Amino acid sequence: MTDTPAPSPDIAARQRWMGILAEASPAALEDALTRLGALPPHDTLRAPEVGSALVRGRAGGTGAPFNLGEMTITRCAVTVEGRTGFGTVAGRNRRHAELAALFDALLQDDARSAHLEATVIAPLAAARDAARAERSRKAAASRVEFFTLVRGDD
Repeated sequence: MTDTPAPSPDIAARQRWMGILAEASPAALEDALTRLGALPPHDTLRAPEVGSALVRGRAGGTGAPFNLGEMTITRCAVTVEGRTGFGTVAGRNRRHAELAALFDALLQDDARSAHLEATVIAPLAAARDAARAERSRKAAASRVEFFTLVRGDD
């Protein structure tokens, strides 16, 4: 197993916000976009397109990799003031991919990034974390404990 170097802080931050944008609901992204007001013009480099990606897994999270199957994804690429934004989302929602790409490009601008982190990314991350906690709580409530009784017969 090879050790992969940790990404730079800029790359790690971008990976983080791209993941949050991909998991956010399209309605939440539309709402965030309308709250931003006037946006700079943007050009579409790659119109939203639907395709598929191979999903790989590892037994126990650390075992040998295996091909789990394919999933539908939608991807898009836009430019805003010379910055290229990419959006890749699960499913077939073209608008979701376009919004993710647009926010990715906007977040790369140092003048906008702090404001967008506070007003868009942080609330989306909090909503995602709350939804995950709720799913975990519901799953834990349905947990069944199995145990073995030792019989007295030897």
